[in-house]
Amino acid sequence: MIDQMGRRIDYLRISVTDRCNLRCIYCMPGEGVSELAHAKILSFEEIVRLVRIMTLLGIRHLRLTGGEPMARRGCLELAKQLHEVPGVASVSMTSNGILLKDQVHQAKCSGISALNLSIDSLDPERYFRLTRGGELSRALCTLHQALEEGMTVKVNAVPVRGMNEEDLTQLARLARTDPVCVRFIELMPIGLGSRAERIPNQEVKRHLDEAFGNPREDTQAHGHGPARYVKYPGFCGAVGFISALSHEFCETCNRVRLTADGRLKLCLNHTKGLNLREMLRSGDSDEEILEAVRKAIAQKPERHAFYETISDHEERSMNAIGG
Repeated sequence: MIDQMGRRIDYLRISVTDRCNLRCIYCMPGEGVSELAHAKILSFEEIVRLVRIMTLLGIRHLRLTGGEPMARRGCLELAKQLHEVPGVASVSMTSNGILLKDQVHQAKCSGISALNLSIDSLDPERYFRLTRGGELSRALCTLHQALEEGMTVKVNAVPVRGMNEEDLTQLARLARTDPVCVRFIELMPIGLGSRAERIPNQEVKRHLDEAFGNPREDTQAHGHGPARYVKYPGFCGAVGFISALSHEFCETCNRVRLTADGRLKLCLNHTKGLNLREMLRSGDSDEEILEAVRKAIAQKPERHAFYETISDHEERSMNAIGG
């Protein structure tokens, strides 16, 4: 599928639930948020049907997200069903790792080949504060289990001023001894993220260069996303930077999102999209849905426009839109 800007759209992020077992300070308030009623969430059968349709438009790579995807019972069975859909080349998952502990082998057997783990600190107390209750040891256990299973593993960290500056070098050091990609993701001004201060990735990289020396560009393909990777001297793994604000990469965006309540979301910061749940439950045929998706993707916004005034600015929190 080619959109109006000539971008090939082949990557679908699927939010299987808006619920999460953690309350990360830049994502959700401590008391939590109003959760979607069960009837408003797409069933697994509906998700599989939509993926079957969207592979006909060129979708090849799937990523399961949430909230926390493992907070929905049967998530790994869904992964297995999606892995078996003709045309699907890869299924991956983004998780905080807490609920995935001791289920990594099952995840791999279900067809999940790559795992992104959200870990913003390697200090147990700071991690507990950042996540409002998370147990770091469980997340790290999941990380090691995934490596033992031979899965592709990435660690996602969001640098936030006044919260985890002193953790960034230590996080990057995970890639020194293990074949992991440690990625620093600039905080985006969505939901509670707009109330915190981001640390630009060029600042993060400057600190890492001082600690580890001058890196070389890593041109190896590490998945299907927008991160730019480097290799520091003596490192087994790589360090990546996702800089949506300081180095906008909209011109190469290859993804759309399916929210837990069934909206096809064309861009993280735009509400413009398509209500697929309504089409599914109104009896629309596969052909009608396919054509509607084709027309919607063709109108994918050119840019996220985070710091500009736009008519359809996204106001929901990250857990509700699949991050």
